[in-house]
Amino acid sequence: MKRSEMREQAFYLTFEGLFPNGDNLDELIELYSENVEKVCSYAKEVFEGINKNRNSLLEIVNKFSNSWKAERLPKTTLAILLVALYEIDYVDSVPENVAINEAVELAKKFAGKEDASFINGVLGAYSRSRE
Repeated sequence: MKRSEMREQAFYLTFEGLFPNGDNLDELIELYSENVEKVCSYAKEVFEGINKNRNSLLEIVNKFSNSWKAERLPKTTLAILLVALYEIDYVDSVPENVAINEAVELAKKFAGKEDASFINGVLGAYSRSRE
């Protein structure tokens, strides 16, 4: 499985986890594995890491999203941002520019053109702040 496919699995799980009753991580992973495809270890690691670090990741979204608070963003956009921010901060094997580019590609696939630009802007601003 390609890394982009693993990232897409992490996005699906994160998206589902944003809904009410989405806090049972093991159940979401099990349901996905039973109904779609087996969850790879990378997607599971990212999904669990996002949930473990959710508050700090949401703070980043709130700080860099130009007055858009995380709770007002479309769940698709928020899930993509959370996956990318987790990879930037916690996955050493993924370069920042790759995480940003992959997030933009996910947005083009699952959201809209405006969402892709928004995500690129938020992640770019965050990346520049880290330098």
